[in-house]
Amino acid sequence: MQVRLSALATAVPPFVLEQRDVAGSVEALLGSHENIRRLLPVFENAGIDRRYCAVSFDWFAKSHGWQDRNAMFVRSAVALLEEVSSKLLASAGLQPRDIDAIVTVSTSGIATPSLDALLIEQLSLRRDVKRLPIFGLGCAGGVIGLSRAADIAKAMPGSNVLFLVVELCTLNFRKEDLSKSNIVATALFGDGAAGALLSTEAQGPVLGPSGEHTWPHSLDVMGWEVEDQGLKAIFSTSIPALIERDMRAITDTFLADHQLSRRDIALYASHPGGAKVLDALEHAFEIETLSDSRAVLSAYGNMSAVTALFVLARMNWRKPDGRILLSAMGPGFTAAFQLLGGPS
Repeated sequence: MQVRLSALATAVPPFVLEQRDVAGSVEALLGSHENIRRLLPVFENAGIDRRYCAVSFDWFAKSHGWQDRNAMFVRSAVALLEEVSSKLLASAGLQPRDIDAIVTVSTSGIATPSLDALLIEQLSLRRDVKRLPIFGLGCAGGVIGLSRAADIAKAMPGSNVLFLVVELCTLNFRKEDLSKSNIVATALFGDGAAGALLSTEAQGPVLGPSGEHTWPHSLDVMGWEVEDQGLKAIFSTSIPALIERDMRAITDTFLADHQLSRRDIALYASHPGGAKVLDALEHAFEIETLSDSRAVLSAYGNMSAVTALFVLARMNWRKPDGRILLSAMGPGFTAAFQLLGGPS
C-alpha cells in the first residue's frame, strides 16, 4: 500500500523583516554594548536577505512575558494553518468533510487544546477526525511529522491525512537578553507554515521509506530553554562539525538499509539551518550546492520545522526526475530522513 503526496502548500505571516534593517533595530533595542557590536556581523554572514514575522518589529520594543508571547503564537499559528489548509483542500479538490486525520507539528509555542483541535472549529472538520499533535521536534519536525502522517495514511487505506506544521520563532526575541544565543536566533529565525495532503488513493509521488538517527550524549546540542520571558534558543557551535564528521555515513547507512545509495538520489531537500550548516551538508553529500535550500534560507530565513517543506515546494515535487531526499536535524540531536518519488 503506497502513500502519495497529493498537495503541498506554504504560507507566511504579513510582516517582512529585511535583514539589513533588523541588525540596526536590534542594536537600538539592546543598546550599543561591546558584546552586541561584536555579534552584529552574524546578520550579514547568515545568508539571509529577508524573513517574515507574525508581528511588526515595533512589538518587540515592549517587554513581553511568556503568557503574552504564547497567546500571540496561538492566534497567529491558527490563522496561518487555516490559510495553508484552505490552499491544500483547493489544490486537491477536497472539502473539509473529506479529511479523516490531521497531524500538527510545532515547537515554538504551546496550545492546549492543541492546534489540531482549534482547527476543527476553524475549518469545520468532521467530529470523528483523528488527531495527532506533535511537539518538541524542533527543526526536524517537518520531516519527521511528514513521515508520521504517512504512517497514519498507510494504516488507514483510502483516508485523507492533513499534515500541518507551523513555527513562529521570532516571537521569542527578548530585548533584555544580551546573550549570544538570542542574537544568533534573531539573525536566523523567520516565521511560516506549510502542509501536505496524503492518501493511498491520490495522484502524486510516492512517499517512500523514512528514518532517523539520534547522536549519543547530544541533548545539549539544540533546543529551547523555558524562561519567564519565553523560549530561549540553545545552539551548539559543534553542529556544522557534527554534520561534516558524521552525516555522510549516517545518510549512507539509512539509504543502504533500503537497498539504495546516494547515486539513487536526484535532489536533496535539506533543511537550511544556516549558511555553515549548508556548507557542511554539501560536503557530507558530496554535491556542489544545495541551491534550493540556499534560496529558501535567503528569502525566508530558518523557519525551524517548516523550512524543509518550503525547500521541497521549490522543486518539481509532483513529477520528480528521480528520488528526492528530505532531511533535517533537530533536538535530540537527531537527523531525520524521508524519501519521495522513485519507482511506483
